[in-house]
Amino acid sequence: MDKPTTLFPAVAAAIFNENGEILLQRRRDVGQWGVISGHVEFGETVENAILREIREETNTEAHIKRLIGIYSSPASQTYHYPDRSVQYVTTYFEVRLTAPISPNYSKDETLELQFFKTDQLPQDLAMMNPYWLQDALNQGVFIR
Repeated sequence: MDKPTTLFPAVAAAIFNENGEILLQRRRDVGQWGVISGHVEFGETVENAILREIREETNTEAHIKRLIGIYSSPASQTYHYPDRSVQYVTTYFEVRLTAPISPNYSKDETLELQFFKTDQLPQDLAMMNPYWLQDALNQGVFIR
C-alpha cells in the first residue's frame, strides 16, 4: 500500500551574528543540526510563522531582514517518514535576533543552539536544501 502524501507550507531562517556565523539548532527529535524551521499554522502569515518559530526555539525575539527564497523542488523538499511522505514548500528568510540567546538554552525541540562559521559546519547536519546556506550568503531572491 502506498504511503499518504502531504504538501506542507514551511518556513526557515538563516540567522547570522555580527561575526557572520550562522545559528544552528540541534534538534531533540533527530539529534542533528539545522537551521531554525517549522510549519506555518492555519491563519498565520509566513512572516509571523518564522518569528514564532524563532521565539519558540530560541526564547528570543527577531526581525526579518530579507526574503532569501522559496523552495519547492520535490527532489530536495520531499521527506519520507515511516508513515507518510511530505513535500515542503519553504519560505526562507534572513533574520536578525534582537536580543541574545540565553546560555545553555534548551526546550522541547531544541537540544542546543550554537553559532558556527559558515566554512566550519558540524558533520551531523540534518538533511536540508543544498542551496540554503549558499543562497543565504548571496544577495538576490531565489526560487528553487
